[in-house]
Amino acid sequence: MSNENVVETDVLVVGGGLAGCFAAIKAKEKGVDVTLVDKGYVSKSGQSPWAGIGIWFFNPEWGHKLDAWMDAVNAIGEYVNNREWTEITFKDSYAVYKDLVSWGVEFAERDLTRVRGSSNPYYKGGPRIHEGKFTGRGRQALQVMRKQALERGVKILDRIMVTELIKQNGGIVGAIGIPMESRDLFIFKAKATVICTGSGSFKPWGGYPICNLTADGHVMAYRVGAEIAGKEFEDFHPRTGTEISVRRRIRRRRGPERIVNAEGDEILGNTDWYNLGYDFEAHAGRAPLFRESEDQRIIVSSGECVGMSNHTTDGVWPANKECASSVPGLYAAGDSLGAHVVGATYESGFATMWAMVTGARAGLGAAEYALQAEKPSVDVEDLAQLKKIVHAPFERKGGFTPRWVTQILQNLMMPYFISRIKHEDRLKAALTLVEFLRDHLVPKITAKDPHELRLAHETKNMVLNAEMRLRASLFRTESRGGHYREDYPRRDDPAWLAWVLLKEENGRMKVWKEPIPKEWWPDLSKPYEERYFGRFPGE
Repeated sequence: MSNENVVETDVLVVGGGLAGCFAAIKAKEKGVDVTLVDKGYVSKSGQSPWAGIGIWFFNPEWGHKLDAWMDAVNAIGEYVNNREWTEITFKDSYAVYKDLVSWGVEFAERDLTRVRGSSNPYYKGGPRIHEGKFTGRGRQALQVMRKQALERGVKILDRIMVTELIKQNGGIVGAIGIPMESRDLFIFKAKATVICTGSGSFKPWGGYPICNLTADGHVMAYRVGAEIAGKEFEDFHPRTGTEISVRRRIRRRRGPERIVNAEGDEILGNTDWYNLGYDFEAHAGRAPLFRESEDQRIIVSSGECVGMSNHTTDGVWPANKECASSVPGLYAAGDSLGAHVVGATYESGFATMWAMVTGARAGLGAAEYALQAEKPSVDVEDLAQLKKIVHAPFERKGGFTPRWVTQILQNLMMPYFISRIKHEDRLKAALTLVEFLRDHLVPKITAKDPHELRLAHETKNMVLNAEMRLRASLFRTESRGGHYREDYPRRDDPAWLAWVLLKEENGRMKVWKEPIPKEWWPDLSKPYEERYFGRFPGE
């Protein structure tokens, strides 16, 4: 027996990380009613509590030069960054910094101005970066932001997974959620909804803390007709042993370190901007790889974040500068907004700034939309159909467990020869099997309790995320940044100075390219080697 809890609000924010908290606070400051819901606990779940390794804040008074910063990002992003959003992010970042300070967020005393990326020639002589570090990582900032949201009157609901958006008359008027501890349903009626659920993954084991990020927001937005971008690019965080080993290595580091393969040969990574060298060593049968120092020998590999693109790259494609999607009433921020602010290659420091800047913009945009919108109404029959979809795994007597389907998906998508070193033949083979999961296994997933119901929806979302990633990877017939095609091993200018977009159309996944403005192209008269700092193996 389940109960229905109906929550009416002006702005619904889904996801309580840095982007979601900023969205909720800024929307509330516009005088509208705001509800913030998270499938974890606002201030403790997702990637945001781990933020703070480096945060870039742009301020001309600190000597920062906008042109130098833009030139560096354009080159690092391999000229497929959306320059309008790159500039917006820089220019808005200092206001975010001032908000944080005024709320009481502490930064490490060693805040400083220094040159980042000394190994990258595009950084020599600039830009100069003011790098802040959250005291106690992002967790401390999030605790402050949760308090700020509550003091302003934001309603926070923890441990509720939003699974479906409610679409009426072409616009979004709310969502349906499931609590973690009961078979109840939450029906959210909202004039505007902001998706801040982070990126996606296939629940990789250990390492980077993204196992609860399963592309929920991306998939929900796709299902209601929003455009999705950036799915072909792969995040390339390398994995280094276990978390305990990493901490021990940092405390006890003695002498120089080197990376060697199983045969003892040193792997040189100075020009391997994408860590693909690890995968090519495995491809040649020379794995495992080790990071060696005088007192440590730790296994290293790539694929720590399989299923996720570069921060700021994949997600809902923005229709305007207020972070609105192409579907009225739906907004996105943080790693749920795929605006390509850093393009094909991620440079450390952007994600935190990006989450807060877009969170603020999305919150303000959603609030303005809500102030003009009518009170949402939901068709009874449409709502009944959505509720049936949400609770369907409970009703099945037989079928497949979500853990088993997830394991099959991981076996398909996690191997380096699918996710990292791509080839048309292998991508098509994987896509055929992912389509089988989508059509024959996912509709038969069962759940015996609320925990398994959550897993069922996460598995469903990960399968669709896998399809998007495979189709986008097949479509981009070149290599660029975090996307490497073994059968197309070089960048193809100007044909692929473009973004790849996806959209549901007549029950099928439409894929197309959106050309980048010609004035943003690199100087094609320069030799290839001068245009691109990063080298793929073999170049």
